[in-house]
Amino acid sequence: MAEEIKGKSKRRVRKEGLAAKLTRYLDEFKNVLVCGVDNVGSNQMQKVRIALRGKAELLMGKNTLIRKFIRKAAEKNPRWSGLADLVVGNVGLVFTNENLKTVRDIVLSNKVPAAAKAGANAPVSVVVPAGPTGLDPGQTSFFQALSIATKIARGAIEIINEVTLVKAGDKVTTSHVALLSKLNIKPFFYGFEALDVFEDGVVYKAAVLDMSTDDLFGKFFNGVRKLAAISLAVGYPTEASIPHSVGGAFKKLVAISKATGFDFPEAKLFSAAAAAAPAAAAAPAAGGNAAPAAAAKEAEPEEEPDTGFGGLFD
Repeated sequence: MAEEIKGKSKRRVRKEGLAAKLTRYLDEFKNVLVCGVDNVGSNQMQKVRIALRGKAELLMGKNTLIRKFIRKAAEKNPRWSGLADLVVGNVGLVFTNENLKTVRDIVLSNKVPAAAKAGANAPVSVVVPAGPTGLDPGQTSFFQALSIATKIARGAIEIINEVTLVKAGDKVTTSHVALLSKLNIKPFFYGFEALDVFEDGVVYKAAVLDMSTDDLFGKFFNGVRKLAAISLAVGYPTEASIPHSVGGAFKKLVAISKATGFDFPEAKLFSAAAAAAPAAAAAPAAGGNAAPAAAAKEAEPEEEPDTGFGGLFD
């Protein structure tokens, strides 16, 4: 065995080792969490492996080889066919049979502070606080180049107002890096990023793991409502639209029954309710009008007595 390994190149040995490991994982596990590993160092990756011990296995390797081995495994087990398309970019595969949300939380919890790197896109906005910087006045050129208002106080540079140096998604320049380095600010936290989930043959975005049961039911019934609306609009009956069609037809029957005076058992309840409604509305109205009527009666002027001079000024 040692002689066989000795006769092979290191590259071939690594390739065969990756194939054996991936084949074992595909046989042993049914779920995969696809994670982005940009700016993740080897030490941080080792800490994630230790945290996942007993719950999941992390696999890193060359994408072309991983896709090749997955497609080969998919020939025997077609459910793996969707996984190969997810292996794009700088990613790692976390194989597990445990709860995917729990494993995802373990993976994402391992983050380390890192200094800004020139040319990288800022994952979050970088804010430089107002106040003393501890830098001598000779270094004001860094602040001037970035249009940051400063003043000299007690022999040191002081930033007048809080400044958003870099917005999330913008590229970090060498000037940004130089200033943050001088201020000893490490604005970013780098770690694994959950991208996609492969769960027993089904592929979906990792953000779905944060959805609750209420969210899922809400989305489902929203879809049912839209389907019912489309079915009613085009006149094509479906299971979603039939209850609405039956309800609408029954309303029309009740309206016809009331208009024609022809009752049927189901409509009697509505007819009785409709008859009771005017009486109930009239009772408060009558009670409310009694007091104004009495007041009006009291306000009527009394007739003046006849004094015999009624026609004198006619």
